[in-house]
Amino acid sequence: MTTSPPAHHPTGAEPTPEPTPEPPEEHPAPEPTRTARAHSFNAAAAQYAANRPSYPPALFDAIEDLTGRPLTGTRVADIGAGTGIATALLHARGADVVAVEPGDGMAAQFRRTLPGIPVIRGTGDDLPLADASVDLVTYAQAWHWTDPARAVPEAVRVLRPGGALALWWNTDALDVPWIAEAAARIAHHFGIDVSAEKRNVNARAADPTGLLDFTRHTVRWSRRVPVDTHLANIGSHSVFLVHGADHTASFLAEEREHLLRAFPDGFVEEVYEVILLLARTPA
Repeated sequence: MTTSPPAHHPTGAEPTPEPTPEPPEEHPAPEPTRTARAHSFNAAAAQYAANRPSYPPALFDAIEDLTGRPLTGTRVADIGAGTGIATALLHARGADVVAVEPGDGMAAQFRRTLPGIPVIRGTGDDLPLADASVDLVTYAQAWHWTDPARAVPEAVRVLRPGGALALWWNTDALDVPWIAEAAARIAHHFGIDVSAEKRNVNARAADPTGLLDFTRHTVRWSRRVPVDTHLANIGSHSVFLVHGADHTASFLAEEREHLLRAFPDGFVEEVYEVILLLARTPA
């Protein structure tokens, strides 16, 4: 989770009062703003840290292969670090990591979880880092909160010659029947297209300017977790966090019944495809 452009708050009022209208027909609540979704994680940082999936070792193997260098000793800036899930894995591979995170709640959880790794408050659109100061800039599950027109030049600015920008997302494996069925229920309840996340994870969406030449790599992996962990995981996503406690709770209760009928032992295997986009800068 990370950055988004500042919200605009228009103000104003009708110059003259209008007659009281007939009661309007009920309409759906307006779609939460991108800014509201970006900041929704701060109130759920502990839930996020405890239940979100990690990333497989094969992802970091792919990063090393594509950059042509080991992570050990590599100076990494992990942007939109959230609670530190990716930061911890990069650190475990021997990287020298500094984290950048804009949210109060997420940064506080990061410090509790990873007290030995520095976390700086900031956004990907305006990085609080010196020019040519890192070898690798990473965004785990976070690039979609940036403005690429600002974030791409910022990443290039802070990278040393021959450095790399790596973006990745855990996406649901929608070819697994139970996952596709669950996604359809989410789409129906919240009015969102869950499958769009995969369609939008591509080089053109990541960098509409075409400044960087991204290579795409996919890693499939899974984890077996209790149903309640799975529900807490999906409940930590922004679409759930911004739709109100009652609306979300009603869905999660119904979803729990669906899943326990399908998995009476109380465990599900979440299957993911990590989509990695990586671009190198000139040496």
